[in-house]
Amino acid sequence: GDIVLLAKPVTLTEGDRVTLTTDVPVATDGTSKPEKLLYAVSLPPVHGQIEHINYPGVPISSYSQLDVVAQKASDVHDNSHGAGKESLR
Repeated sequence: GDIVLLAKPVTLTEGDRVTLTTDVPVATDGTSKPEKLLYAVSLPPVHGQIEHINYPGVPISSYSQLDVVAQKASDVHDNSHGAGKESLR
């Protein structure tokens, strides 16, 4: 089926961490199995990284819809000057 992804901008300031919830990346693929969706980080955040909460400090290049539902993935700012809105892609 068709894949639809809606990603809202996330605003972070220096040192912030935002847990990804179903309010930020929302995807559907036209099937009844959203738990099988996998997000690939094609453009990492400019001032930080996406991390799994069980492995802080380690950037990840993908995470699942189950990670989002369980609030296991987060966008972490790297403390550099340059906070702002970023969209997950």
